[in-house]
Amino acid sequence: MTYRQPALDTSPRVSDEVRKTTCYMCACRCGINVHMKDGRVAYIEGNRDHPVNKGVLCAKGSSGIMQVTAPSRLRAPMKRVGPRGSGEFQEISWDEAMELAVSWLKPLRETDPEKMAFFTGRDQSQSLTGFWAQAYGTPNYAAHGGFCSVNMAAGGIYTIGGAFWEFGSPDWERTKLFVLFGVAEDHDSNPIKMGIGKLKSRGGKVVGVNPIRSGYNAVADDWYGVTPGSDGLLILSLVHELLKAGKIDLDYLARFTNAPCLVNGAEGPEKGLLLRDANGKQLVIDKRTGKPVAFDTPGVQPDLGARHEGNVTAFQLMAEKYLSDSYAPEAVAERVGIAAERIKGLAAELARVAFDEAIVIDRAWTDFRGDRHDKMVGRPVSFHSMRGISAHSNGFQTARALHMLQVLLGSVEVPGGWRMKPPYPKPVEAHPRPHCGVTPGKPLNGPHLGYPLGPEHLALKDDGSPARIDKAFSWENPLSAHGLMHMVISNAHAGDPYRIDTLFLYMANMAWNSSMNTRAVIDMLTDTDESGDYVIPRIIYSDAYSSEMVAYADLILPDTTYLERHDCISLLDRPICEPDAAADAIRWPVVEPDRNVRGFQSVIIDLGARLGLPGFVNEDGSARYKDYADYIVNHERRPGVGPLMGFRGNGDGVGRGAPNPEQMQKYIENGAFFTAHVPEEAEFFKPWNATYQDWAVKIGLYDAPAPYLFPIYSEPMRRFQLAAEGHGDRQPPEHLRDRLRVVMDPLPTWYAPLGDAGTEEYDVHALTQRPMAMYHSWGSQNAWLRQIHGRNPLYLPTALWQKHGFRDGDWARVTSPHGEIVVPVAHMAGLNPNTVWTWNAIGKRKGAWALDENAPEATKGFLLNHVIGELMPPRGDGLRWSNSDPVTGQAAWFDLRVKIERVAARAQAEPGFPPIKSPVPPAPENRRWGAEE
Repeated sequence: MTYRQPALDTSPRVSDEVRKTTCYMCACRCGINVHMKDGRVAYIEGNRDHPVNKGVLCAKGSSGIMQVTAPSRLRAPMKRVGPRGSGEFQEISWDEAMELAVSWLKPLRETDPEKMAFFTGRDQSQSLTGFWAQAYGTPNYAAHGGFCSVNMAAGGIYTIGGAFWEFGSPDWERTKLFVLFGVAEDHDSNPIKMGIGKLKSRGGKVVGVNPIRSGYNAVADDWYGVTPGSDGLLILSLVHELLKAGKIDLDYLARFTNAPCLVNGAEGPEKGLLLRDANGKQLVIDKRTGKPVAFDTPGVQPDLGARHEGNVTAFQLMAEKYLSDSYAPEAVAERVGIAAERIKGLAAELARVAFDEAIVIDRAWTDFRGDRHDKMVGRPVSFHSMRGISAHSNGFQTARALHMLQVLLGSVEVPGGWRMKPPYPKPVEAHPRPHCGVTPGKPLNGPHLGYPLGPEHLALKDDGSPARIDKAFSWENPLSAHGLMHMVISNAHAGDPYRIDTLFLYMANMAWNSSMNTRAVIDMLTDTDESGDYVIPRIIYSDAYSSEMVAYADLILPDTTYLERHDCISLLDRPICEPDAAADAIRWPVVEPDRNVRGFQSVIIDLGARLGLPGFVNEDGSARYKDYADYIVNHERRPGVGPLMGFRGNGDGVGRGAPNPEQMQKYIENGAFFTAHVPEEAEFFKPWNATYQDWAVKIGLYDAPAPYLFPIYSEPMRRFQLAAEGHGDRQPPEHLRDRLRVVMDPLPTWYAPLGDAGTEEYDVHALTQRPMAMYHSWGSQNAWLRQIHGRNPLYLPTALWQKHGFRDGDWARVTSPHGEIVVPVAHMAGLNPNTVWTWNAIGKRKGAWALDENAPEATKGFLLNHVIGELMPPRGDGLRWSNSDPVTGQAAWFDLRVKIERVAARAQAEPGFPPIKSPVPPAPENRRWGAEE
């Protein structure tokens, strides 16, 4: 009897249609092909034509299908009918929901707009939400960055006019040495993975500097397990070695930075500020004449070592500071946890690659002084960093130090170095200043968020108290460019600086993993005053999913998932491109919602019209925009410049042009993105390249050329330091003067994390990292991704593991000055010897996210948030000290210090919280494609 081979279809039909859009599963904004079969999403793959990912897609991206079918999706608008936290809701119509929201918000706008606080999570539409909040008139608006990465963004903007991660990337085609500091694995993952692959294929080297050797650090050729919070000290020790060896790019510093600018040395209110001419231009000494001239004088040869009438250059101040023995490797080795010889070795490697393996491209270009260069010379050393160095109370100065290091090597905006993505670079002066001028019934007097250049730009009331509920842009956090989302609930509950009426949150899981001091925050959300009213009277919340925060809201406005709505990844927000091109993108409804939900952006546009907000209504009071798609196409931030740069006017306009009614369809036909390539002559040296500046003006990135010098000596910071020294009309309160003198150093500096004070008993550092397979809390309920990270042990290094006698399967009590948790532990050798860590956002509260109450995320999963306070331990002075960077207000998650002890195994992680009632039905036990949900 012969064997018959079964007939197999080796190429089954995956789909009957492909719809191209933009991923939302992290902040990469990769292009995706959404395969449709029988009207449903069947499969998601990368779009090979997309400029970000070129077809590469990670586990998060391909798992997007599980977001669209998640049982945790909210179904309809709801109003609370039981006590907060009970989960008792009544479904209502959208008309009733909007009428209720208007009945709360309209009287506040007409009488006291500051009593409405509007804060959004990782929503990627901040140009719209900020525009709405400004039109409403409240000073209380900000987004996610204050507890994520504002130190990274602000540190870069104030130092070079751009920053790591979204603002730029290494020159992956040419770099030879790539150094990562404290990288979050969930961010920018596809471009980094692709880039590392390219670099290694050419024989390049990857160096990881991180207390934890996971993810990118695991594939690094060399790893430096730095002690948390000491990265800045390590960086400045590298600077010390490079200066001592003379391995810095003097020509680059003289031409393109403010290092040769003269610093006022005279005692008085101008001391430490840069000397300027009658036109306000910084002065340098021209080597040819020995006389001071404006920095942009054609043909000038700035002298880094000049002295003039008792004034010295910024470079001389730098050399004096960093050549101090206090930065020598031998002096810092113990504190940073890296042997002195290894620090010296890394400095030598940086110098060798930068100067011995320099890249030369035979391509002429003209700089902003009019000088013609026949070649482009580059240093093939590049850096990257993210939350690891950012989420410390010294993170702003650490980020500045890292940017200064790459500038000293001459490796920014050059071949082989780190390059900025359009619309960056932008000097700090090109950004707006923060505004807080409130007039009932009128818009705010300008944008909420921005970059102060001095004390005159702080958001203060006439009596000097903070004008914002989060105390952003106050003397406590002068440069808080992203606000302090983590302090909103705590300050509102304390009535410090004042009380609010309505808290409006979007996609911000503040009752769980998006807050520090989780248990206390839950208590604040449910606390009542002596009359029985809630201390925070009203809470409006919008989300797509039944997160932990839903139970604590009074009104729920259910959002769509990302494949069911329009979105705009706009250059008005942040770049999505690579350095050789400007690019933006859209999302569009590749499927229609099967629930009574609406995209949040369309909801606030409708709400703006109902409230009669300027910019959202026509002269006759009618709604200006039908929905978010209509806004994206027809809104203009400046004449001819709108949310999208492509296909403007008659369809041929790039960057500038009248609104085009067909623009959205054009984007859809083009794969949901648009790209404008930088001219070849303009690809490098962007801040100083005349061709780039002209091109940027042509497509609407700037209104006029804006060349500038990298301000590695920060004049804005010196202005705040002068105020702390007693100069000027606006001065800080006495208790903050000493702190500001230290932290506002105009040259990058290092100071011990503020959380170290009084923690001698707590001798172990504790960190969280986001796993590469997930992004924020909405990804960790994904059915496919849960199989990768369904639980999270606390990882202990070998020394601690052996010291306490831990074995596989053991549990530990982890205690901080703020509280304690009891959690499962695991051994990991690739760790700083005095650091423990776990994955973030895995632990879930029972009842949330439509997960079974016995799901591993709700039993074995946990959060470190429970032992992190939003306030520092009391100092006995009666003041509330935020657990934040004193410069920017960045949440100092990673300053956490703990002690560890072995305890008996538990059935579940502690603390345990009672289940919350879910407004969505339980998830089916088995889910398969095509089945009815």
